[in-house]
Amino acid sequence: MSSSLEGKVALVTGASSGIGRATAHALAAAGASVALAARRADRLEELRVELESKGATVQVIGLDVTDEQAVAAAVRSALDTLGRLDILVNNAGLMLLGPVEDADTTDWTRMMDTNVMGLMYMTHAALPELIRNQGTIVQISSIAARVVGRGSAVYNASKFAVNGFSEGLRQEVTERGVRVVVIEPGTVETELRDHITHAPSKAAITERVARIRQLQSEDIADAVLYAVTAPPHATVNEIFIRPTDQA
Repeated sequence: MSSSLEGKVALVTGASSGIGRATAHALAAAGASVALAARRADRLEELRVELESKGATVQVIGLDVTDEQAVAAAVRSALDTLGRLDILVNNAGLMLLGPVEDADTTDWTRMMDTNVMGLMYMTHAALPELIRNQGTIVQISSIAARVVGRGSAVYNASKFAVNGFSEGLRQEVTERGVRVVVIEPGTVETELRDHITHAPSKAAITERVARIRQLQSEDIADAVLYAVTAPPHATVNEIFIRPTDQA
């Protein structure tokens, strides 16, 4: 294992699959201790075994980021178990595409609660420790924060909110040594599309992405690692990464 993050502690939300899982692998391989947070604790346990077999120090935290009290408890647990917190990766998210007309608005609530409020709760709970340690916050946003698409209005809104919140936060904390990084992936081959409830939207995006070489979760994990291992005087504020084939 590399030791570029030796002595550092990272907390990764949505770590049970996709980008979160790959990011946990990358941070652990660089020497960080990692707190894995997600709702699917069984998958986190499998990941813990994988990482510990490679020499990593790992904590598993079952967590629904939409529960503010649970978020605060998760941060306290990470501090109690791992001793500090230097890196927060807010990766938990949903992409429930569909038109505004005749929408099932429970999809809107689920997305906004997870993509926006969950990210804000995590940031708020971890911020005092990250200020103390001059740490780094990584927000996994999306191409949807830049490029608006038909049938994705609410998902777009949630990711625009992530970017706006993150820039406002950056201006608050940058002079205290805290780095705020926004990563905006294009199409990534993950489970994200599996949860779309609007059948026509799900079929349309499935057909569209079948025609391109998608990014892999490891591509985004590499971007996270690049940002968090930059020298302390340099902040990689934003990384926009998409497939070469994606227009």
